[in-house]
Amino acid sequence: MSSYNRFPKTELHDCAGHVWTGYDSIIDQLRSSIKEDCVLAVETYPGVFDDEIIPEIQKLEPDLFINTMDLFPSESELTDRMRPFLTDDRVFGRMCYGEIRDFMNTDRIIQAQEKIQEAAGLVIVYGFGASQICSYDRLVYLDLARWQIQLRYRAGMSNYHCHNSSEDILRKYKRGFFLEWRIADKQKQRLLGHIDYLIDTNEIDHPKMIDGELLNRGLKQTVSGPFRLVPYFDPGVWGGQWMKKVCNLDPEKKNYAWSFDGVPEENSILLACDNTVIELPAMDAVLAYPTQLLGPDVYARFGAEFPIRFDFLDTIQGQNLSLQVHPTAEYIHRQFGMAYTQDESYYILDADPGAAVYLGLKEGVNSEEMLSALRASEKKGGTFDAEKYINRFPAAKHDHFLIPAGTIHCSGAGAMVLEISATPYIFTFKLWDWGRLGMDGKPRPINVEHGSHVIQWDRTTPWVKKNLVSPTVKLHEEDAYTEEHTGLHELEFIETRRYWIRSEVHLDTENTVSMANLVEGDEALISSDEGKFEPFTVHYAETFILPADIGRFTIQAVGKPIGVIRAYVRKPVM
Repeated sequence: MSSYNRFPKTELHDCAGHVWTGYDSIIDQLRSSIKEDCVLAVETYPGVFDDEIIPEIQKLEPDLFINTMDLFPSESELTDRMRPFLTDDRVFGRMCYGEIRDFMNTDRIIQAQEKIQEAAGLVIVYGFGASQICSYDRLVYLDLARWQIQLRYRAGMSNYHCHNSSEDILRKYKRGFFLEWRIADKQKQRLLGHIDYLIDTNEIDHPKMIDGELLNRGLKQTVSGPFRLVPYFDPGVWGGQWMKKVCNLDPEKKNYAWSFDGVPEENSILLACDNTVIELPAMDAVLAYPTQLLGPDVYARFGAEFPIRFDFLDTIQGQNLSLQVHPTAEYIHRQFGMAYTQDESYYILDADPGAAVYLGLKEGVNSEEMLSALRASEKKGGTFDAEKYINRFPAAKHDHFLIPAGTIHCSGAGAMVLEISATPYIFTFKLWDWGRLGMDGKPRPINVEHGSHVIQWDRTTPWVKKNLVSPTVKLHEEDAYTEEHTGLHELEFIETRRYWIRSEVHLDTENTVSMANLVEGDEALISSDEGKFEPFTVHYAETFILPADIGRFTIQAVGKPIGVIRAYVRKPVM
């Protein structure tokens, strides 16, 4: 078994009296903390199981209970209000930058506020948007990880205020991604720092509550040193076998296709409080302490978003990924309302003999002919001769292929890819999927028309070889380590550096966040040159975050030499 840690935790101290487990303990603590004449706002993230929680909250015996679900319009009217963001597309919507109250019924809010004004005793306002209805004396936040929401969708959960349990999972996810989660995170950012109690609702019937003081202390401690996110893994039609062994996964599963091990929007963090572990969306740390984590330059440029992502794509003993292209910055902004696009790269962690990456167009490709062939394969279920049009490059361990938006690409079978990319992660225009069905037995979505608008037809063989295929440059070498520049392309905002460390290397965050992975060797020890954090251990293939605030740090090889790849946002050229 490898040393890969699937459940990394931030260990907190002095937790006694700050954490409660189970509804009986939680309700007793809430009862003891509220006054007889009090307004208690219980804000929920969409995806929380209201039917489980409301009966427990009502044990507080409020004199007035208001459920914000009743302050929204009917399901059909709510969907109509959302329609400009939902679109008719199966996968892609448009980003919503509005507020929760934009989708609520104003008259019903006014009526609720009048009832609250007239009420005596305990008033509880419960639900999505509860904290926006009126001023309150106490605030409880019910939180939930993004991955858990997706699992609930698969199990039949509907979107908020919907009865769409049997709807296509991709459409449920779209409603969450483009709308529900956007307005919920916007609201959450305002509330973090003012929450009296947060309840972790990830485990059904096993809630865990942490008070605001320890919550903020835990989030601050997390971003005060290197930390890891909680990875998750999922199968796929093209999935491989490499992650099973390296990441200590269930060997009985057919395959594992991909993993998010460095995507704060999707992954969680764990706060270990004595014998209780609180799971929070990693975005809570980004929203609570964006300057300390991201650094002032990155925060000024991207806001409270984490602009870099690391994930795994496993095709070893698997199949090719879909042939695909990502939107250009102009197209993603105009079409989907995103501020930046899905630039990426493939770092080859491991490879079987004969592994390859498809990248860029061959010389002399006729665009209309190729698009016609792609459309025909989509509509008629025929084949598409990928190698007639697309370059196929051999892929070996530690190669790095750069993929600026608009470049046709896919990983072939036999490769273990560490994808180093900008954070947008669902904007993949599949052009050809090798004639196969998805895990659900249905055709996977093909997006030739979207792709036709963004393919960069001038990215042909000579340009791709020169600019995108493992452009490694040695920057520094001494007995202790070697530093190399491996990309990304100048069209992309992410810089990557690789360090071959024989003993240790001293580095500086230069006040900007980094994400990194141990791509070679068994173990690394990261320590602060200024005593800002406790030494932090990383194992092979683990992704870790280096917050901007940590300053000067050292990466030391433990045992045999190691390799580390590090990504960060380039500073603008002045």
